[in-house]
Formats: sequence, C-alpha cells, structure tokens
Amino acid sequence: MKLKLLICLFVIPLCALSQDWEESYEHSISRSKNTNKPILLVFAGSDWCAPCIKLDRLLFQSQEFKEYADKNLILFKADFPRTKKNRLPLQKEQVNKQLAQKFNSKGYFPLVLLLDKDETVLGSFAYENQEAEEYISLLNSFQK
Repeated sequence: MKLKLLICLFVIPLCALSQDWEESYEHSISRSKNTNKPILLVFAGSDWCAPCIKLDRLLFQSQEFKEYADKNLILFKADFPRTKKNRLPLQKEQVNKQLAQKFNSKGYFPLVLLLDKDETVLGSFAYENQEAEEYISLLNSFQK
C-alpha cells in the first residue's frame, strides 16, 4: 500500500508537467484561435535526423520547455519518419506533406516555426547546440 502511494506521488507530478503535442493540425489552429496562444510547428525526422533527435532531447524534453510550452504554446509536430515501424497513418502523412509544401518547401530538418492564430510565421529556428533557456528566449523575441 505504501509503495503504491509513493509511486503515485512521483508519477502524478510528472504527468502534470508533460506538454501535449496536438494530433491534428486543424485542432491546433482552433486551439490557437480560442486561447490566443501561438502554434509551435516542428518539422522533424524522428528516426533518421540526428539534429532533430538532439533538439527533441535538449529542448522539447527539458523541464524548462515543458513548463513554458504548457503556459504559452500550442504544439504540433510534422514528423517524417523513414522506417517502416514508425510509419504514420496515411492521413497524417498527407497533412504533414501539405504543411511542408506550405511552410518548409526547402525541406530543412529540423525546422521550428512559431505561427500566430492566422498561420503567419512569427519566427523560425533550427537546431543549435544551446540550452532550453536560450530557445525560450528566442521564442519570446518572436512575439514582441
């Protein structure tokens, strides 16, 4: 009984601080309009792009970013995995391709865009070896 209580005390706070990546781009736009939060659109190759994997580990999985994103952003990842086991459903693949045509026609990976509720690009960045705080500062500068 005590063990279960201890597990709950550690697991529940971790769940509360995990940022939610939207499954639907349309829902991201809708949430952005309702909350007036910008959309962080991330183009990534989660199973082949080394800088994408580093960006995920250094930024998106950091506690600082999770707390910041929870309060300030709508998150959407347009992933382009290459391995068969990581293949996305066809509909999600098509949406990601359309987003790439619209926002990432040169095919840069990773590419992170901050969009307003009308899908206007406020700013962008790629992977650089820097701390989460520096990325957060950059995101804040896009919104001024």
